[in-house]
Amino acid sequence: MRRIAISFLFLFSISSIGCIGALGVNLFPDSRDIELGKQIDAEIRHNTKEYPILTGHGELKEYVESIGRRILESPAVRKRGMYAYTFEIIHDDSTINAFCTPGGYIYVYTGLLRFLDNEATLAGVLGHEIAHAERRHATLRMSSALGLQALLSIALGENPGQLAQVSGNLFAGLGLLVNSRSDETEADTYSMTYLQTTPYYPGAIRYFFDKVSAGSAGGKGSTFQRLLSTHPLPHDRIDHVENLLKKMGNPQPTEGNLFEIRYQQMKNRLP
Repeated sequence: MRRIAISFLFLFSISSIGCIGALGVNLFPDSRDIELGKQIDAEIRHNTKEYPILTGHGELKEYVESIGRRILESPAVRKRGMYAYTFEIIHDDSTINAFCTPGGYIYVYTGLLRFLDNEATLAGVLGHEIAHAERRHATLRMSSALGLQALLSIALGENPGQLAQVSGNLFAGLGLLVNSRSDETEADTYSMTYLQTTPYYPGAIRYFFDKVSAGSAGGKGSTFQRLLSTHPLPHDRIDHVENLLKKMGNPQPTEGNLFEIRYQQMKNRLP
């Protein structure tokens, strides 16, 4: 009886404030992120028609991995010894996107690699995806989706299978990877924090935002449809990056921290 009372008290306090996920309360342990990441990675590798992993170009994969490894050396990255943090390239020039599963499986489309103009911007995008894994945005959304009735059932031990059901529903079609505006802003913040301890210009992701905005305004909205469905780009994200740069002392972009020449050389090797 005391256990029931405590459970109800906990749920009442949560419901009086609002959504569990919105409060940053994650009902899942890190092991769940790791498990989900493995499941999604296996699904992606099995679905070669929709997610054709680039093969036969090890130097390109090594190039992307080397950037990711530099970012993972940041002391602000807390789960590099826990999460997988692998990097793969999906051979699809029509898709300008990148995504990260729970547990740190990161995928970059060749369409994105062609779209970007310098290495620092790619580093900013990879840092952004790493931040989604580090901040556990996917399982936070799962916690939110459970709802109070399901949470009560789990708290009382009446329906432990509810967790698997919810994760399965969110997993369908990789809907688990759709980010909210607040997720995106937080990922931008952490990406720029990670890049401060690397050779890269920390505000380079702004170049990506500018090109996406210009492309969308120029009548190419369908080209960016998949990107914007998982990574919304309201103007306040751009303002947020500008404000962070000011707090960092307004570092200036140069060839020495953008690495545009090296990046163009990599683009010339894309299949």
